[in-house]
Amino acid sequence: MDPRPTLMLLRGLCKRCPRCGGGKLFRGWLQMKPLCPRCGMCFEREEGFFLGAFVVNFGVMLLSLALFIVIGVASTMPDPPPGKLAAAGMLVGVLVPILFYPMSRTFWSAIDLIMKPLEPQEIESATTAVRRAGG
Repeated sequence: MDPRPTLMLLRGLCKRCPRCGGGKLFRGWLQMKPLCPRCGMCFEREEGFFLGAFVVNFGVMLLSLALFIVIGVASTMPDPPPGKLAAAGMLVGVLVPILFYPMSRTFWSAIDLIMKPLEPQEIESATTAVRRAGG
């Protein structure tokens, strides 16, 4: 039985497997392992799967940029410096997606798992993968 959707989303935000809560899902900052080392769930469930993670990451970047603009303009009123705000905004627009990238992948995995629970054959494949890895 899968955990509650809220727990899955929180696990995804913490770079953990949405199904079991296992960690160590990344080989580096940008490279995710294909299977959860703990439960064996395959993260890329279909071709092009992580396009959803791109959309999540893009949305977070847009929200961060909008928040930055609102705070930047409000805090520098009555004469906001457009050049400085634009330069800092570009920095936000570049850094936020890089920093949030791993979380966007695990968060998207959680969203997908909520929308489409694992099929019986996926559960069997995950169980087999854990057995193989364990011995």
